[in-house]
Amino acid sequence: MELVIGRVAKSHGIRGELVVEVRTDSPELRFADGAVLTGRRPREKNTRTYTVAASRNHSGRLLVRLQGVNDRTAADELRGTLFLIDSADVEPSDDPDEFYDHELEGLAVRTVGGEDVGVIAEVLHAPGGELLSVKAPDGREILIPFVTAIVPEIDIAGGVVTVDPPEGLLDPE
Repeated sequence: MELVIGRVAKSHGIRGELVVEVRTDSPELRFADGAVLTGRRPREKNTRTYTVAASRNHSGRLLVRLQGVNDRTAADELRGTLFLIDSADVEPSDDPDEFYDHELEGLAVRTVGGEDVGVIAEVLHAPGGELLSVKAPDGREILIPFVTAIVPEIDIAGGVVTVDPPEGLLDPE
């Protein structure tokens, strides 16, 4: 499974630098000088490889220069490019309360009473916190706040997330 570690937001300056929206906990490793990135341009299915020539933080943003991208025109052509890694290349977290999105997606969701709620389709990162987008057996989407009070147990190996929903959270209306 491919994981997005960054997205080219726009070009910066006239020498081909890119503003990258970081989507990884390790940008200093993933975008280090000499790192080889796999990228998929917008509306394309094929991927290409890019080598990081340099990267730096500037006003809270990551600026990346890639080998062969030497001017603003070349940088503008990469706008929207997603930088990807394979989920198999990601080490599991040592923290028992920390999970990667791909570890949760596809897990069954059950209430503390054993009632089947559905399957996690996606983890949404909203401004107020994370939400689990659960596809219910009847096809509807249920959004569950990903907080310990509502999601007390996660068993990755067993493939089950246990929820203790407040009254009304799972109601169709």
